[in-house]
Amino acid sequence: MANHKSALKRIRSNETKRQRNRFQHKTTRNAIRDFKEVSDKKAAAKQFPLLVSMIDKLAKNNIIHANKAANLKSKLTKHVTAL
Repeated sequence: MANHKSALKRIRSNETKRQRNRFQHKTTRNAIRDFKEVSDKKAAAKQFPLLVSMIDKLAKNNIIHANKAANLKSKLTKHVTAL
C-alpha cells in the first residue's frame, strides 16, 4: 500500500485515466467495426471523417501508436474507395 498522500492520489488518477482510455479505445474499435459493415458509399463517406477524428484523438493522447493510426486510416480509406 502507498505511504504518501501523493502516491494515493496517483493511484486514483491512474485508475481514472485507465478507465477513460479503455472506453475511448473500445468505442473507436466498435465504430470501426460498424463502419466496415456499411455497404452504402454515401453513408460511409459521411461516417469517415468522424472515424478519422476519433483515431487521431487516440493517437494524440498516446492511447494507440501514431503508425497504427496511420495504418487504420489508410485501410479505412481503401474501404471507402472500394465501395
